[in-house]
Amino acid sequence: MKVRVLIRPKPGILDPQGKAIERALPALGFEGIEEVRVGRLVELEADGADLEALCERLLANTLIEDFEIVRFADRTDPA
Repeated sequence: MKVRVLIRPKPGILDPQGKAIERALPALGFEGIEEVRVGRLVELEADGADLEALCERLLANTLIEDFEIVRFADRTDPA
């Protein structure tokens, strides 16, 4: 099964990358965009794995990050 894990800073946690992007947007002509948050995307093939444990123990720092597991039934690229 194809799986995507989305990892983002928890609300209230400083996100310097997101703030840098947010500050640069008006100079590039993009107005009205707020609360930019930058995270990570991990794609993997997983059959029968304990994905919650994988995320909690390896992929995400659960003190400061939230994660979301998105599963796809077939093995084709979901994008």
